[in-house]
Amino acid sequence: MTDNHPFHMVEKSPWPLLSAMSIMMMMTGTVSLFQQNSKMTMTMGMTMTIMIMIQWWRDVIRESTYQGNHIKTVTEGMKLGMIMFIISEVLFFMSMFWMFFHTSLSPGVQLGSMWPPMGVEPFNPLQVPMLNTMILLTSGITITWAHHSMLTNNMMEMNKSLMITIALGVYFSALQGYEYTNSPFTMTDSAYGSTFFMMTGFHGLHVIIGTIFLITCMMRQTKNHFSKNHHMGFEAAAWYWHFVDVVWLFLYTSIYWWGM
Repeated sequence: MTDNHPFHMVEKSPWPLLSAMSIMMMMTGTVSLFQQNSKMTMTMGMTMTIMIMIQWWRDVIRESTYQGNHIKTVTEGMKLGMIMFIISEVLFFMSMFWMFFHTSLSPGVQLGSMWPPMGVEPFNPLQVPMLNTMILLTSGITITWAHHSMLTNNMMEMNKSLMITIALGVYFSALQGYEYTNSPFTMTDSAYGSTFFMMTGFHGLHVIIGTIFLITCMMRQTKNHFSKNHHMGFEAAAWYWHFVDVVWLFLYTSIYWWGM
């Protein structure tokens, strides 16, 4: 490092500009899908976004693993950035919980002054929601097991526990898809349906993103990218997964159990 500072000054990259253009295309295509039932623009935007993400992350992995640019000071800054990102996600979900409790604690006459509204049959919290809760709690244990194995340089245990966590994440998403398919109400069924599907849907999206995050870590682990002293990518994935776990506990207790 020739500069007289410990920070990593990234080189010029086309990915920020291209990703902004592809995301704009994807969002425009989503509007076109809703209004005109045309999938072409959204499909092109989504494909471009995925390709750019893969190549951008490839460059970050190269900078970290092969070029040695992510030294301790840089890693500390990345940890702080991940913490701030998770805080922003917490505030995002807080806004939706505010919406849910504002509607459920004081239901208006449009809802029949009752919660759940008349005609809406909520899910039984002791069936699929309880199973999903156990799955995510178990995955929180297995990801902690993987992190501990990484810190003790036990890579065989790390691989085993990380694979279990990924399998539990996929299982959770499959069960949530089954729950949506067999839902007795829809998103258009009053404020109950809209708040339920918005909150659980965004959480489900975060589970999918977290699972992809962990799969990427698994692929990097098979190539020996991590060590007990250098595993910022995996640590960030573990933090994100714990955040997903905690949010689900609040979702389960408020929407499924209390709001039934």
